[in-house]
Amino acid sequence: MRVEDFDFELPERLIAQTPLLERTASRLLMLDRKSGETRHGMFTDLADQLGEGDTLVLNNTRVLPARLIGQKADTGAKIELLLLKQLAADRWETLAKPAKRVKPGTELWFGDDGYGQPLLRAVAEEAGEMGARTVIFRYEGIFTELLDRLGEMPLPPYIASRLEDKERYQTVFARHEGSAAAPTAGLHFTSDYLGLLEERGVQLVYLTLHVGLGTFRPMSAEVVEDHVMHAEYYSLDERNAELLQAARERGGRIVAVGTTSARTLETVAARCGDGPIEACSGWTDIFIYPGYRFRLVDALLTNFHLPKSTLVMLVSALAGREAVLSAYREAVEREYRFFSFGDAMFIS
Repeated sequence: MRVEDFDFELPERLIAQTPLLERTASRLLMLDRKSGETRHGMFTDLADQLGEGDTLVLNNTRVLPARLIGQKADTGAKIELLLLKQLAADRWETLAKPAKRVKPGTELWFGDDGYGQPLLRAVAEEAGEMGARTVIFRYEGIFTELLDRLGEMPLPPYIASRLEDKERYQTVFARHEGSAAAPTAGLHFTSDYLGLLEERGVQLVYLTLHVGLGTFRPMSAEVVEDHVMHAEYYSLDERNAELLQAARERGGRIVAVGTTSARTLETVAARCGDGPIEACSGWTDIFIYPGYRFRLVDALLTNFHLPKSTLVMLVSALAGREAVLSAYREAVEREYRFFSFGDAMFIS
């Protein structure tokens, strides 16, 4: 398959720049993956699409304020670092911008202690592809507190507006820090709405996948099968593994909230094989595209994604490329809001 096969026309004006005031106020496009038929409503209509015995699987990762803006220690030139993956205690994989100015040995300064010294220093160790840099941080105090003080939310490059409320780029159920981007399908939920679903007999299950480098890099391959996914850390604890296994045994639908949850579920399914679902953690680089046979995911709640992205390919694997692209064309015609702060799509 060619990457071009997953392209579609998207007017720039449909890229949502800011979140809605109410999380649940988004629109919802519903796609029947068997018939290809679509219906249109509001996100709150999701409750009518879920029933007693269904299991909703949510990614409880929490986004780090991982965008640091500082300067080179020797020249004062402005440098931006995006933290992607913690490799050791103070050693991180990052994206540098402009990367050509950050060579191995370069020292970067962030913040000011009031006496002309930085609150946080970083020394570049290794240079990777497409702006990747491995750095070592040096500081006094607690790193996460410094990051909260100095860092900004790492919004995707297609969002030009500054986010005033950092929590609006976190899900209400975010718990475990480590992501470089939000699992955006989860942004539509409030605690009250999740409570409503539970009252209707929907079971909630939580897992963790820390979103990493792949979110910020476009596909460079021309052939889908040639693309290599960047590995991301995932975790499923014992209690939630037991809930998933019970859901599987009773035959209820397993509904993934977002592509990150879907990828984690399918990673767990591959790891557990024909045996029961068990607690596990590790790194996954699973790449799901048409031809893939889903083992755990029965339905998917997701946002609208970038043309020619791995996320569109995952959605197409579940519902079929033609059906998905047709639904996307319909969404464009009806002026749905796209991407991180956009509207939602439910595939069942």
